[in-house]
Amino acid sequence: LGRALTALMPDEPEVHALLALMLLNDARSDARFVNGVAVPLSEQDRALWDRSEMEKGAEALQRALALGGRGPYVLQAAIADLHAEDPPDWQQLAALYGELAHLTGSSVVELNQAVAIAEAGNVDAALGLVEGLELDRYHYLHATRAELLRRLDRRDEARAAYKRALELVQRHHDGRPRARQ
Repeated sequence: LGRALTALMPDEPEVHALLALMLLNDARSDARFVNGVAVPLSEQDRALWDRSEMEKGAEALQRALALGGRGPYVLQAAIADLHAEDPPDWQQLAALYGELAHLTGSSVVELNQAVAIAEAGNVDAALGLVEGLELDRYHYLHATRAELLRRLDRRDEARAAYKRALELVQRHHDGRPRARQ
């Protein structure tokens, strides 16, 4: 689909970026799960990544950038490309997530920005961003908040945030609230 669209619209940066995003994500598909369990990107076996597909994805991203693209697919493809670096450039990732959040208005993207800010070394700023997000029913917010609080050695608050994340996961899993334990 992506290749067909680039043939139909060769001067559209978002089309090239969509192709890049598809290729970059698909290139890591063999490493995403081990025995049915999701593997975080940082722990994936990079030998399982399809390097040829990643190179094609990077080329499509470069074409999108050369065409002056700064839309959401360009930003997402650039983020996917940077995440493949070892180690990732967390400051650049934080900046790109910030641009994407501004462009889309997505609180989930802001949560990703907060993670990148923390990985870049500013846990306090990351926590400040997380504290301002209105995602109370989103377990990843609470899990992220818990990890940031743990890093700041605020263990009681971290424990409560982990507990809230777990409650939300359990509620989502069976569709009904769990009794407090």
